[in-house]
Amino acid sequence: MIDARILPLQRAALQPVALFLARRAVRADTISIAGFLLGLVAFAALCFGSELLALFFIASNRIMDGLDGAVARIQGPSDRGAFLDIALDMVFYALIPLGFAVQDPAVYALPAAVLIVSFVGTGSSFLAYSTVAAKLGHKAPSFPTKGIYYVGGLAEGFETIAVFTLMCILPESFSIIAYSFAALCALTTVIRWRQAWVAFSGDEP
Repeated sequence: MIDARILPLQRAALQPVALFLARRAVRADTISIAGFLLGLVAFAALCFGSELLALFFIASNRIMDGLDGAVARIQGPSDRGAFLDIALDMVFYALIPLGFAVQDPAVYALPAAVLIVSFVGTGSSFLAYSTVAAKLGHKAPSFPTKGIYYVGGLAEGFETIAVFTLMCILPESFSIIAYSFAALCALTTVIRWRQAWVAFSGDEP
């Protein structure tokens, strides 16, 4: 919902570190993979019930996710980098609720499953819209530096990380948080379906 608004602030904060890394020939793809590995550590921490440790690695993953884009803008973006950015993020988002489910299936498995299904809805609608929009030559003015076409929604990256943070701080409220955010993700998916129905109807030039 607010990703486009916070992106300039994120870029300004990460630019000095990105310049430091780029001057030392650290590639954006390397940062993307390192960030994903940190996400795997967060998943492992959740599996063993260490929510606050997991939160640290979730935050680290997100910092790396911002850094890879900042470094790519300095060194020059690539199609492989755009692919890694989206593909690794999609898996990372699913791993966090899965970590809770592994930790205590009796308590967390069902709400985690519902949330992961809702992520399939937001992720698939995002990628399908992006693919067709790019084919038609559409531009996303709110996300001009992204490697692929970005379509916004009520549940975006910022909201997802805010929800993960709440889950780690208040694990006893995981079910309520998961079901609530799953509903928001479902609404986002339906809105994107509607947007695609209108935008790709063939009535527009």
